[in-house]
Amino acid sequence: MQPIPFKKQLDNYGPFILLVLFVVAIWESAVRLYWIPAFILPAPSAIGIALIEHRQLLGQHLLATLQEILVGFVLSVICGALLGTGMFLFRPLEKAIYPFLIISQTIPLIALSPIFIMWFGYTLWSKVAVVFLTAFFPVVVSTYDGLRTSGQAYKDLLLTFGANRWQLLAKTQIPLALPSFFSGLKLSIVYCVIGATIGEWLGGSKGLGYFSRRMAGNMQSDEMFAAVFLLSALGVMLFLMIALLEALFLKKRGSNR
Repeated sequence: MQPIPFKKQLDNYGPFILLVLFVVAIWESAVRLYWIPAFILPAPSAIGIALIEHRQLLGQHLLATLQEILVGFVLSVICGALLGTGMFLFRPLEKAIYPFLIISQTIPLIALSPIFIMWFGYTLWSKVAVVFLTAFFPVVVSTYDGLRTSGQAYKDLLLTFGANRWQLLAKTQIPLALPSFFSGLKLSIVYCVIGATIGEWLGGSKGLGYFSRRMAGNMQSDEMFAAVFLLSALGVMLFLMIALLEALFLKKRGSNR
C-alpha cells in the first residue's frame, strides 16, 4: 500500500484538525474564565494532567477493558458470521431466527447486565456477555445482507459452467459480501466499547467503565473525563484497525467499493 501524500492527508483531515483545536481552545478558555465550573466540565489541560498522573492505574483498567472487548468481539464475529451465512443458505433458519434478532435489539442492555452478573458473577464473562450481545447483531445482519445482495450476473455465469451451491458461495458470494461484512465489523467494534463500558459500570471491579463510575461517585471529574477520553480513543483506534484490515484485504482481493 502506497503512503498517502501529506498534502492529500491535509486536504482530507485538515478541517477536522482545525475544528478540534478550535473547540479545545474555546473549552479551555471557558473553564479558565470560570464560565463553566471545573467540577462539571474540567479543562482539557486538567484532563491531560490526570492522564499523566494516573497513567499506571488507567493503563491497568484499559487492559481489562480491552480484554473484554477483544473476547466479546471475536466471539461475536465467529458466531455472527456463521449464523448470517446459515440464514442465507437455509431459508427456514432465516425465517425462524431473524425475528429473534430484531427482538433482541429492543431489550435494553442495562436490564440484561444484572442478569449476566447473576449468572456469571463479577467475572470477565459477565462483561463479555454484554459485549457479545452488543456486537453480535451488526455482524449477523451485515453478513446476511452482503451475501443476499451479491451479484446475480456472476452467479448466472458460474451456473452456466456447472458450478454447485458451495462453489458459488466461495467464488462469488463471499468475496462480493466482504465490503458489507467489514462495514458490520466496524460498527461492531465500536459497539463493543459501549457494551464493555455498560458491563463495567453496572457490575465490574476493574476496567475504564468501573474506574469512571468510581471517580464520578467521588466527584473527581478530571479522572472521570480521563477515563472517558481513553474509552473514546480506544474505540477510534479499534475502528481504524478494522478499516486498515478492510483496505488491505479488499485490495489484495481486487475488490472495489
